[in-house]
Amino acid sequence: MLKRLTALLLVVTALVLQGCVSAGAGLQSYTDTYDGYRFLYPAGWTEVKVSGNADVVFHDIVNETENISVVISDVPEGQTLKDLGTPTEVGYKLSKSLNAMAGEDREVELANAIEIDRDGEPYYILEYIADLPSGIRHNLASVVVRRGKLFTYNASTIESRWEKMADLMKQSVASFSVD
Repeated sequence: MLKRLTALLLVVTALVLQGCVSAGAGLQSYTDTYDGYRFLYPAGWTEVKVSGNADVVFHDIVNETENISVVISDVPEGQTLKDLGTPTEVGYKLSKSLNAMAGEDREVELANAIEIDRDGEPYYILEYIADLPSGIRHNLASVVVRRGKLFTYNASTIESRWEKMADLMKQSVASFSVD
């Protein structure tokens, strides 16, 4: 009886540990030691150089419209993320600035905004739906203020692939952290 109970306990433990490992399966680690941030991104994606404000961009080599990026912007001296507003306020401001930059070619709508705590620091997780001339896109972002900078991590895919990519993108966005 004791042997069976021990065997059952070992099987349950193995299954639980495997579940913990597979939660991050399909993701690779990236660290920028200069700017002090890190994140996980989908395996098989590659870093690409683009012009513009992005510090780093990765995209899927098969579905090149799926991408992640990090943008670093200045904030007024001494401002914290909470000084910039609630998750909804910050998300709304970012969506309006994206709309203004794009002109009439796109409409970006804030779908969801929450605050999470990572090591005692607030991060805002924002979800957007972007209606572009090329089609509808689903975007997730993580924003945080550190060292007088607003760090914005964005993951994006076309709406038709959202259901397939949602879990990986959510894990990727949740992994973003700035030292």
